[in-house]
Amino acid sequence: MNMYDIIEKKRDFHKLSKEEIEYVVNGYVDGSIPDYQVAAFLMAVFLNKFDIDETFYLTDAFIDSGHTIDLSEIKGIKVDKHSTGGVGDKTTLVLGPMVAACGVPFVKMSGRGLGHTGGTLDKLESIKGFDFEISIEEFIKNANEIGMVIASQTGDVTPADKKFYALRDTTATVDNLSLISSSIMSKKLATGADGIVLDVKVGSGAFMKNIEDAEELSHLMIKLGEKYNRETMAVISNMEQPLGLAVGNSLEVIEAIETLRGNGPEDLVELCYRIGTKLLLIAKVAKTDEEAHKMLEETISSGSALEKLKEVVVEQKGDVRYIDDYTLFPISKNVHEIKAKESGYIKSLNALAIGKISQSLGAGRETMETELDLGAGVLLNKKIDDYVEKGELIATLYTNKEDVNEAIEHFYEIVEIGEKNPVPQKIVLKEID
Repeated sequence: MNMYDIIEKKRDFHKLSKEEIEYVVNGYVDGSIPDYQVAAFLMAVFLNKFDIDETFYLTDAFIDSGHTIDLSEIKGIKVDKHSTGGVGDKTTLVLGPMVAACGVPFVKMSGRGLGHTGGTLDKLESIKGFDFEISIEEFIKNANEIGMVIASQTGDVTPADKKFYALRDTTATVDNLSLISSSIMSKKLATGADGIVLDVKVGSGAFMKNIEDAEELSHLMIKLGEKYNRETMAVISNMEQPLGLAVGNSLEVIEAIETLRGNGPEDLVELCYRIGTKLLLIAKVAKTDEEAHKMLEETISSGSALEKLKEVVVEQKGDVRYIDDYTLFPISKNVHEIKAKESGYIKSLNALAIGKISQSLGAGRETMETELDLGAGVLLNKKIDDYVEKGELIATLYTNKEDVNEAIEHFYEIVEIGEKNPVPQKIVLKEID
């Protein structure tokens, strides 16, 4: 077996065996196969695609390249959710406490963000002292005692995926459904949750630009979950505009806390209820959508979800005063207001463009070494389908940078004002069980 023959075989549209795919993955991890050959292999896969068996073999090889995490000591049915990435996505910070307050262990291993804003860990870093570098023993203890834990993913989980993703990112081979699903599901399957709900984003601010691809990706990941006996469901959600009103690390954490107080933006609240309903059904603490939804609503009205977040912050050594005193959060000093130049309805707010504006303000990374400005970002006052008067505030930009004229001009370019859209925006486009 050699790499040249495997590349040639896939180039010529033939199916690869489990052994051939394992050979590629293991050889790349141990350094015996060079970057340029794996790059050629990835391009062959990108162009000619994997079938479900090949996708499963790749997922399996990614998992076997490192350690798996045994969470069997956690009592009850453990659940997790995964988002394929979007702009203003702070769902985990709202959903986790709600689900945990319903008595379901919510266990999440997250990473840092690369792009328009930080990842979940970066957002939580805006709470002084929050410690997500915890041992597996602490992870299990917190899950059993509190019902929720968020920690950084250990470096020895799916190391092959990390190498492959870094190469995909530099060879224009990211947007392939088999490669995306293997990358996502290998991490989820290696980290021990019993049930998973996938939030598959579609639109301008997502990997998936159309609902057909989003559905195909959802079905593929659900099949991978089933092969590993993990109950897996998916929600396809709209990413034509940012989720909620806040884009940026501190800004998003504050919005998540406000949502737990019952003051959240409509789209974020609905998405959390829809995903949370599925998680409660998977955990078998509710028998119907209606029962699950009522349980989740009760965690907000009673304040139990907010108290659960406080428990998590205290247990993971964060300063719990931040939850009640937003002035403690780092907020960037330079504030720029975006005001409507005419009256009418907001027709579009391109999510990707707003994400990139937020990144340029300091809220996101160009490289993993980039230092984030945790207080930078965009706070929207209007969303698509909202009416705005000339001179009315549409958004506020926060940054510590002195010259952001280009970002301001770009924001004005992407705001389209005119007649009301004939079809209103929906946040959940489809649910797949």
